[in-house]
This record gives sequence, structure tokens and C-alpha cells, in this order.
Amino acid sequence: MVVFFRIAISWPDLVHHIEKVEQLDPNYDMTLKFKCNFTCAVVFILASVEHILSLLSAIAASTACDTEDLTYERFVKYFYPWVFNFLPYSLILGAMTQFVHFQSTFIWNFSDLFVICMSYYLTSRLQNVNNKLLFAQGKVFWKTIREDYGRAVQLVRRVDDVINGITFISFANNLFFICLQLFNTLEDGVKGNNECNNNINKRSTNIFGGYEAAAYFVFSLIYLISRSVAVSLIASQVNTASNAPAPVLYDVPSPVYCVEVQRFLDQVNGDKVALSGLEFFSVTRGLLLTVAGTIVTYELVMFQFKDTPSGENITSTVPTTMLANKTDVAF
Repeated sequence: MVVFFRIAISWPDLVHHIEKVEQLDPNYDMTLKFKCNFTCAVVFILASVEHILSLLSAIAASTACDTEDLTYERFVKYFYPWVFNFLPYSLILGAMTQFVHFQSTFIWNFSDLFVICMSYYLTSRLQNVNNKLLFAQGKVFWKTIREDYGRAVQLVRRVDDVINGITFISFANNLFFICLQLFNTLEDGVKGNNECNNNINKRSTNIFGGYEAAAYFVFSLIYLISRSVAVSLIASQVNTASNAPAPVLYDVPSPVYCVEVQRFLDQVNGDKVALSGLEFFSVTRGLLLTVAGTIVTYELVMFQFKDTPSGENITSTVPTTMLANKTDVAF
């Protein structure tokens, strides 16, 4: 929320800069609006399903060990122990905690959507220059196209200066929660463990026949991985589009080769144009493999740690229900 607030402060100046670029070189991509709206609809629908499944899983787990009927107080105390283990229960506090939970889930999904939609736009700007370059191949429009490319690159850097904090948080959140859900799924199995498995008073729920936790774990893991891959691939298109002019410039015939072509080629090869996460990393296609390798390494280390006697003691003291809820860990 703080990072988005900082972006909001810089947003008017950024929009004025974009307006100037659009006036000099209008973008006629008719598919841009559809891609943004379609992506937003898909992500919000899937995020809503995941959030509902997490609530159903918590309800099922909170009623599994008790024969009493479920009450709102018992539900929020079970679902938000990081609050009600320290503060006395009240209806207002429960409602506020649940609102913050929903708000944090929305912001977490919106940060990915924000990066995706901005990547769509920046890629479209660079692709507009590439289309002109292909059309002008063999002609003497190099100076104009190079200037258009320079404005597009400057726009990418201006946008990155504003949103690189959100990009960093987006990738960090996705990496953390994928590792968390993958570890829980591999450690406890698809259905997961409940601390009341041996309790004779254990109740079975009828929502998914006792497989609420399994449905949540599987859907959440698949959704997280799919969304993270989509963010990485779509954001990396900015870098891919910035490198597209190079092959065309290399194919310029000698009779029309000039200083402008050389300057254009030096600019394409000399500058790395991509979105970044606070300039700690650049979002390219290779980043996806790096993140995948990090996840695999983390899982191997965690399983080796779990196999040690001390690791068994530590992991056994952490309730699975606490690990299952991503928002609990985030708070």
C-alpha cells in the first residue's frame, strides 16, 4: 500500500510524459485495451476462487475437531490466531481483521495485474517502433525511427523508475508463496494433515467431502505458478521487443548504410531495456529459469533440514493450518 501510494504521487507527472510521447508518435494498437481487460477479468476470477477456497478450508479445519456448531468467533480465532492470541475477541475487531485480509489479498493480486498491464503498454510502444522499422527496411527513414525508438526507451525507463518497487514486491511475493505452498503440499501430501486426525470427535464436512484443504492447496499452487509465469513472460516482452530492431539493422545493405544506422545499432546493443525490481534484477526471459532454480534449491534445502532431528522438532511445532493461510504468514 505504501509503494502504491508513492506511485500515486508520481503518477500525474508520468501520465503527462506519456501524453507527450503519444502526441509525437501515436500508438494504434487496437488490441491493447482488450488484452488488459481480459487479463484483469481472468486474474480476478481466479483470485476470487482461491480466496473462497481458503475460507472453506479454514471453516472445515475449524469445525473438524469440535462437535459444536461453527460460530463467527470460533472461525476468526482459528483463522487469525496472530491477532486473537494477543487481543480479546470482539465482532468489530473480527470484521476489521477480515477486511484487512481481503484488502491484502486484493493488493497482492493487483500488483501482478499492474505489472502485466504496464508491460502490455510498454511492449506495444516498442512494437510500434519495430513495425515502422520493418516497413522502412531498405528506405532512408533511419533518423526518424531512431528518434522514435529513443523516445520509447526513455518512456520504459521513466515508467520503471515509478513502478520498480511494485515489480520487486510482485516477484518477491510470488516466489515466497510458491515456496510455501509447494513445501506444504509436498510435506503433508495433497490432503494435508490436521492436528486432530486422531481425535475421536473429529467431524467431517460436506462441502468437498473432507477435501477442502486439498482443493485449496492444489488450486492455489497451480494458480500461483501460472500467474507468476505469466507475469515473468509478459514483463520480459519489454526486453524482447527492445532487441527486435537489431536483426533488421544488421541486414541493412551497404548502399544505404549510414551514420544513423550505426548509432541506432549501438543504441540497441549498448542499452539494456527492461523492467526491473528496484534495479536489483531485470525482468528478462532468463529470469524465469533463475526463479525456478531458486524454488527447487529451496525445497531441497528444506527437506534436508526436515530430515534432521532438530528439523523434525522445529517443523512439528508449527501448525499446518498456520502455514496454509498465505495471508497469515504475510501479516
